[in-house]
Amino acid sequence: MQEVSDGAVNNVASIKNLKGFDESHPPDPKLIDSCVHCGFCLSTCPSYRVLGKEMDSPRGRIYLMDAINEGEIALNTATVEHFDSCLGCLACVSTCPSGVQYDKLISATRHQVERNYNRSLPDKLVRQLIFSLFPNPDLLRILLFPLLVYQKLGVSKLLQATGLIKAISPRLAAMESILPEITLKSFQDNLPDVIPAKGEKRYRVGVILGCVQRLFFSSVNEATVRVLTANGCEVVIPKSQGCCAALPEHQGQTEQAQALARQMIDSFADTNVDFIIINAAGCGHTLKEYGHILADDQEYAEKAKAFAAKVKDAQEFLANVGLTAKLSQLTDKPLTLVYQDACHLLHGQKISVQPRQLLRKIPGVNLREPIDAALCCGSAGVYNMLQPEVAEELGKQKAQNLLNTGADLIASANPGCTLQISKYLQGKTISVMHPMELLDYSIRGEKLKL
Repeated sequence: MQEVSDGAVNNVASIKNLKGFDESHPPDPKLIDSCVHCGFCLSTCPSYRVLGKEMDSPRGRIYLMDAINEGEIALNTATVEHFDSCLGCLACVSTCPSGVQYDKLISATRHQVERNYNRSLPDKLVRQLIFSLFPNPDLLRILLFPLLVYQKLGVSKLLQATGLIKAISPRLAAMESILPEITLKSFQDNLPDVIPAKGEKRYRVGVILGCVQRLFFSSVNEATVRVLTANGCEVVIPKSQGCCAALPEHQGQTEQAQALARQMIDSFADTNVDFIIINAAGCGHTLKEYGHILADDQEYAEKAKAFAAKVKDAQEFLANVGLTAKLSQLTDKPLTLVYQDACHLLHGQKISVQPRQLLRKIPGVNLREPIDAALCCGSAGVYNMLQPEVAEELGKQKAQNLLNTGADLIASANPGCTLQISKYLQGKTISVMHPMELLDYSIRGEKLKL
């Protein structure tokens, strides 16, 4: 009997000593308790659709969060893999009839994971590469020339054809496969600090350039500025701005995310802008969360709230203030478009109607809707690099659903989505363009070459 008693005591002690969350903002038990485990989230969860496991659904992850909070299970490889499988698309937040704030739960959990879980060396190296490179536009710009040479010499096509990179590392192969074409325009930085409004000045707005956007999709930023100025906005672009912190924040890199948020706030501190405009969905969602990200920072907490209150997605802003510039047809015949909902625009910022309203204002545009429009494409920031197998399945589904609409062109308001969808268009000639580019063409009276 004594042996049994000692064993029971040891088991209780081992449970209490399990590695779990620390005391700095663990997943809130009150938010966890709001989940009634109804299962409405399952059908809208992309990771559950692909993997088919309960623990890879929002409901399953909430079970795990609760169990770790209670000291019943450990924060270890077995549990972390289910948190890592989450795309953070927030479709479950839109679907949940109980109003469960899963976005706050998974965010808190990811920051806990990065502080309290020791990842494998290969995982650490890949993540270190991603978080050193992508949130650093200056470093990315230095790498543009070797990447240009890499592409022009055909090394990229050779390695993809042989499958050598994938054999070495599926994650590196996924990273290489979504690399956009590097052109001479990628090296240019032609936007001045202040661009005057055309005609009567209605607003003074700041524009955030982004990291990937400013280097690989500079035409989107240029189009956004032209659309804003054509509609009575004086545009301010602080050169001191850096990364918005979306990538590190979504992956639990607390210190890096907070440092980048402070830098962004400081860069707009003395600009006296009415609004701060962003044209990338994932960036916009994070910018609007600055009050939460810096809530514990005594110096920046109020500044962060004030900054976030000024942030508007470009489409949200223009739909609200109205277009004053004249719009013309994009092609000589009616143009059929399909709009791709970026998750952090649709579910994160609750912006869905406004982009469609703007596109429908363009003469001759016929807008179609894809099936499963609210399902993630698999990009999800850096998810398609960290979880390439799941991302591939979702990317193929999304691209096919968009193609099935019979549209002549796809409109996408997020660079990550654009890269992901373009990868899986299976050699089709259909183009993917940002809504701001389409508005820009329409305002300038220039025809699209499809």
